[in-house]
Amino acid sequence: MKRGAGILMHIASLPGPFGIGVFGEEALAFARQLKEQGMSYWQVLPFSYPGMGNSPYQSFSAFAGNWLFIDPRKLMTMGLLTADEVVGAEYNVNKWRIDYDYLRVNRENLLRKAFERADGNLRDQVRNFIAENEWLDDVALYLAIKDENYSKPWWEWSDKKLKDHDKKSLESWREKDNYLYHAFVQYIFSLQWTELKSEINALGISIVGDMPIYVSGDSSDVWAQKDLFKMNKDKASDKVFAKVAGVPPDYFCEDGQLWGNPIYDWEKHKKTEFKWWMSRIAENYKLYDYVRIDHFRAFSSYWEVPATAKTAKEGEWVKGPGMAFFHEMDKVFGDSSRLFAEDLGEMTPDLKGFMQECGLPGMKVMQFAFNPDDDSFYLPHNYEANCVAYTGTHDNNTLLGWLWEASERERKECLEYCGFTGDNWGDGGSRSGSCRAIIRTLWQSHANVVIIPVQDLLGYGSDTRMNTPGTPTGNWMIRFSSDDLASIDNKWIRDLSRLYRRL
Repeated sequence: MKRGAGILMHIASLPGPFGIGVFGEEALAFARQLKEQGMSYWQVLPFSYPGMGNSPYQSFSAFAGNWLFIDPRKLMTMGLLTADEVVGAEYNVNKWRIDYDYLRVNRENLLRKAFERADGNLRDQVRNFIAENEWLDDVALYLAIKDENYSKPWWEWSDKKLKDHDKKSLESWREKDNYLYHAFVQYIFSLQWTELKSEINALGISIVGDMPIYVSGDSSDVWAQKDLFKMNKDKASDKVFAKVAGVPPDYFCEDGQLWGNPIYDWEKHKKTEFKWWMSRIAENYKLYDYVRIDHFRAFSSYWEVPATAKTAKEGEWVKGPGMAFFHEMDKVFGDSSRLFAEDLGEMTPDLKGFMQECGLPGMKVMQFAFNPDDDSFYLPHNYEANCVAYTGTHDNNTLLGWLWEASERERKECLEYCGFTGDNWGDGGSRSGSCRAIIRTLWQSHANVVIIPVQDLLGYGSDTRMNTPGTPTGNWMIRFSSDDLASIDNKWIRDLSRLYRRL
């Protein structure tokens, strides 16, 4: 990744009339603003349809796109919706928060109306799309069957043969309109994003995507290929999985975090030459120019917890697939230069050696840096060029929120390090002196790529935080208005990028 700078903002957080950001004119306007700011990168969160807790990291598919991002206006230009229906899809109750419960119903009704009007030619295009994308058949089958099972998880479906992904039993489902409807939605998602991404790239902006390491248990991925996961073979147990994912206890959480995602059977993946994973990476390469692999350390070693455990404390470290995975990836794709690793947390010797061997850029986060008693590798003067550095990520507080909640010693260390003087460090807004001092310090670093959440450029507080790990509700909902984005001082950030050779 060439030396440059970027902004982290999820598509869902874009302004617009539909209650959530979409692949429309607002996205292109934001990309033009990035260009004006001298940015080279737009980092987004996973495009997966949000699952438990509205998280894009918990989805029914590692491949399928979030149909809430489909722009109704573009469906109207295709002749699939009327102007009145598009107006009816608008949601202006709260332009700063996403109402997922409302949107799931509203957008589903809208897309089904659009599908009913799809002519034979469009339906043939959808069928061709299914044939060209191997993952889509399982996704459309899974969703169609799930609809008729009252949205229950696949292990609670009434028909055992369907639950077991019996190929003969699935044949008749491909003839159903509902199967084609779900494929149609993914086709429209792909059509709109491909067009929009082309326009964004033409501006000189690269899209940085995010790929969660794990998949959800209730997903088409697990339902269709159970042999690739550690399933529970004890028929006397009510647990579907033998082992689940999490992270061990640490300073922030004494019980660790019990995520509950199924664990990969890496030996089975290795026997297939990691075919499922190679397909997944190929799909991400279609969506994005660069891809961040979330919880990358699991390729080296991962925390495995018995499915019967009450907390993550009961887990243990298990070796991941290691370099065998990346050797296979190099065979398939030539190299891994479009990837970088989320390697945050404790840098254990095995992870450090693994990062050096695979050669991928890692991540640095300034909010972790300012212990006055430590020369942290998160301090900007310690950054190597081959890294992607942040003020904070989607899992962190905003920069201003962090300053307010940090200990006095930590805050004092940060402000002195970044050259901020005065007693108004708590002032917010896009001209916040403390936020600007910290951003400037990040821009000065050796890191090839620096990225800041849009909240930090706006100087907003913790009420605009995207996610608080370990909390089940109230996350992933933040949006920004056109007025918010217009308040950013584009010239200031562009001048900063010119000064530190990030243009």
